[in-house]
Amino acid sequence: MAGTLVVPVVDEGLGNSAYLVDLGQGRALAIDEPRDLRAVRAAASRYGLSPVLAADTHLHADFLSGARQLAADDGAQILAPAAGARAFDHRGLADGDEVDLGGLTLRAWATPGHTADHLAYLLLDGPQVLGVFTGGSLLVGAAARTDLAGPEQTEPLARAQYASLRRLLALPDPTPVYPTHGAGSFCSAPPGAERTTTIGREKAANPLLAVPDEDAFVKVLLSSLGTFPAYFLRLPGENRRGPAIVASAPALAPLSADQVRTLRDEGVEVIDVRPVTDYAQGHIPGSLAIPLRDAFATWLGWLVPEPATPLVIVAGPGQDLGEVTWQALKIGYDNLAGTLAGGLPAWQAAGNPVAVTPLLAPGQVNPAAVVDVRQGGEYAGGHLPGARNIELGALARQAARVAGQPVVTMCGHGERAATAASVLERAGHAGVAILTGSPPEWSAAAGVALACDA
Repeated sequence: MAGTLVVPVVDEGLGNSAYLVDLGQGRALAIDEPRDLRAVRAAASRYGLSPVLAADTHLHADFLSGARQLAADDGAQILAPAAGARAFDHRGLADGDEVDLGGLTLRAWATPGHTADHLAYLLLDGPQVLGVFTGGSLLVGAAARTDLAGPEQTEPLARAQYASLRRLLALPDPTPVYPTHGAGSFCSAPPGAERTTTIGREKAANPLLAVPDEDAFVKVLLSSLGTFPAYFLRLPGENRRGPAIVASAPALAPLSADQVRTLRDEGVEVIDVRPVTDYAQGHIPGSLAIPLRDAFATWLGWLVPEPATPLVIVAGPGQDLGEVTWQALKIGYDNLAGTLAGGLPAWQAAGNPVAVTPLLAPGQVNPAAVVDVRQGGEYAGGHLPGARNIELGALARQAARVAGQPVVTMCGHGERAATAASVLERAGHAGVAILTGSPPEWSAAAGVALACDA
């Protein structure tokens, strides 16, 4: 079965890949599948597969596992690291354990580092290694971060990660490598663009594997760690307990403008998912702008710290409310109060106030007023001279730094800038505007080179 089909199922928003392995006779093994199973099910249907096994490589921090859902819906057996001590029915695997796949074999390898319980899975056809599913150990050009279990565990896990990578490198060079974390994942340190690789390619090109020794590896890995959302600290526990089963496709109840106003006054979070231009032209005062896109879940989890907070969604015509709900559910935001029926026009028709945020083109901006809300690494790679960097995830805590000043928020495309403007407006700032262009677009319009930090 050397030609065994392995189907990557990519979540562009979280930067992760799940995998379906064709086991023959319509049976499939699913690996690191998320609670939002729509893409996994679509891929399974396309290839005529039904998951009979669902394996997790570790207790995920950036999404809720879909293994329990596959067990409930499809009768799939759950495979997971025994060290994760999951509180629901599963087969716990330890180093060297093997699972008969009916012609193929799955062998567990302990590869701690990203998490203490981490396993890699070798797919074997007799003695031949068909591939290895590395989860958050060996990634494309990188390795996953080791700081999600607390600062006291960061360095010990980094040293464990070094040993785990060395173990994986003993596999034959042609061995396909199927990581879970990839481009866009905050679990990757640093993120790369490719999704799959081989052992030989990583030996030749992965900078973390070129370091001379363990101490150098730890230094390089830890220096590459950026910030991450606080929900990463919560989800491993939820995955250990087991995410609640979703009985049916979630739907948002329609709410009148009066109901939304009452709920807002009672502390419900109003999330405006419309495009930046629509939000800027008029929005409910105090609403949080998180434009609906692939990264919606990440920013929802980052900016609404309490998952039990009820959410009211304000959407525009034609926007996919199902996408909103599934993205929320895959990181444990299940308390969806509903959506504003009729959208913002219904809010205005009921006589409610509307706030407006100016949009500025690149040529209209004074760099000294700019707050660049991109990640620190993005800012260092090129920013407007004189612009301040306050990462979006930290902006609510640091809003006082820009108190009493005109502020123009900016990012790479405009979505995070709109979110930042809404955060500052909620903190009481007046005179906030949004820059719609990127740093290179500003540079071209102003005829001024970007500043770069060494």
